[in-house]
Amino acid sequence: MFGAMQLLLVEDDSAMRTTLQRTLMRRGMHVSVASDGPSALAHWLAREPDAVVLDLSLPGLDGLQVLERARAQGLRTPVLILTARGTVGDRVLGLNAGADDYLAKPFDLDELEARLRALLRRSHDSFTPKSTPETIQLGALRYEKESGALYLHDAVLELTPRELAMMHALLARPGHAVSKERLFSLVFPGEADVQYEAVEVVAYRLRKKLAGTGLQLVTLRGLGYLIKAEGGA
Repeated sequence: MFGAMQLLLVEDDSAMRTTLQRTLMRRGMHVSVASDGPSALAHWLAREPDAVVLDLSLPGLDGLQVLERARAQGLRTPVLILTARGTVGDRVLGLNAGADDYLAKPFDLDELEARLRALLRRSHDSFTPKSTPETIQLGALRYEKESGALYLHDAVLELTPRELAMMHALLARPGHAVSKERLFSLVFPGEADVQYEAVEVVAYRLRKKLAGTGLQLVTLRGLGYLIKAEGGA
């Protein structure tokens, strides 16, 4: 499945855009390109790809604005931010806006390809049916293990692949704390360059999405995180 990855590459530098497109196509990917924010968003909306490589410094709309608008319109495509901004603050901004991974320039092409395939694999695994046909009900939330789907008041709860991976881990034993280290290994598998604080970013985004649903994502100092229905023990 990975050899036919449909990729949207958003990069305003024409030389880099051409080089990346040719290189990734030689590696078996189908690569569409955009050079500015508005055209990137239009392309993304018209035909959702398997993954998006998104530069932050773009004309028209910058990368963070494109990402925020795409997420606001329900696009859950895995996104790898590609940028010359390599500070921790910029990484946190990108993750808060809904990015799934971050690679600073200059970078190695093999690493870029590996990260893209890992994103697609993680996204696919998050929605792969589980072997246990069990349903967990927590307040208005229903978790169907067989499909991996989450429903809130019978409507699908829209989450990014990393948010979904965290929810699956938390719902494996509702009301029991899951350690930060355990969550890190499940949400960021095999990503040694990502700091543990990235778990807090995903938890923050997930907590915002659960606001007003009757569910709470609780931080237990020294123990980790747990999810419970409001008013529960």
